[in-house]
Amino acid sequence: MPITPATATHNPSNGTADAILLELVDEDGVTIGTAEKLAAHQPPGQLHRAFSVFLFDEYGRLLLQQRALGKYHSPGVWSNTCCGHPYPGEAPFAAAARRTFEELGASPSLLAEAGTVRYNHPDPESGLVEQEYNHLFVGMVQAVVRPDPAEVASTVFVTPPELAERHAKDTFSAWFMTVLDAARPAIRELTGPSAGW
Repeated sequence: MPITPATATHNPSNGTADAILLELVDEDGVTIGTAEKLAAHQPPGQLHRAFSVFLFDEYGRLLLQQRALGKYHSPGVWSNTCCGHPYPGEAPFAAAARRTFEELGASPSLLAEAGTVRYNHPDPESGLVEQEYNHLFVGMVQAVVRPDPAEVASTVFVTPPELAERHAKDTFSAWFMTVLDAARPAIRELTGPSAGW
């Protein structure tokens, strides 16, 4: 991982076990402070900055990931390609690219901003709350993905009909449909009308 001022103290290879801090924001997305990651997700939740990435292959299929079973938040559920939180002071775009590579072993191409969405989604399984001001990104994945098994249990590319079928029978993250619907205009622009998004 590239070392920047924002990531230097969060780099796992530097041997420290610092608490992971998130940026707390107001309703306009302006940074107002920081909080430890787990504390920010305890009910009722603290509004914090996050990002969600949607990557597509050359056929316009969306790359989904199943979250690793060892994760304390939403383990084993399906979700968008990648999601996470920028470190304090880290640009959401940089965080999205960094985290996609960390989780999936592939860097996104043509990554573009796709707006923001604010939501409040309790996770019924863990009891944690997603109070997020979420920066959305869409792009392409043009390399073979090599997921980190500590983060990702499985991946699959899906068309819109395949997603609908999977969404009806599998468990998805509480935030998935909210971020997907918010990103749809940018997804349609990227994939074109024939992809069906």
